[in-house]
Amino acid sequence: MDGILFPLVLSVHLLVGLSVIGLVLIQHGKGADMGAAFGSGASGSLFGASGSANFMSRTTAWFAAVFFATSLGLSYMATNRPKAAGSVMDTVKTETAPVPAKTEVPATVPASGGSQSKDIPK
Repeated sequence: MDGILFPLVLSVHLLVGLSVIGLVLIQHGKGADMGAAFGSGASGSLFGASGSANFMSRTTAWFAAVFFATSLGLSYMATNRPKAAGSVMDTVKTETAPVPAKTEVPATVPASGGSQSKDIPK
């Protein structure tokens, strides 16, 4: 069920989100009657009551509520997914590298008289 529910809620979320964007863009703004500057002879006030809500503003409010609910649902589904039986790293075979055999290191340095700079021609 979870395999079908997550893509379904995600697609509803995307469609509702695009619908909210479209409805907000085509609606008539509150301050559109005010004109370019204050005092252009508008009848409404900027911060006053705007009257009853029309169909588009109610639809936008419903879509916003559905968008909020699908956001919560998607976040819940994303954080509470059932854990898989194992991770991908469990299927990888781990091999240890072979340890090289110890080589014997001479305990003393042969005494050859120190520096070999006397052999360099001048």
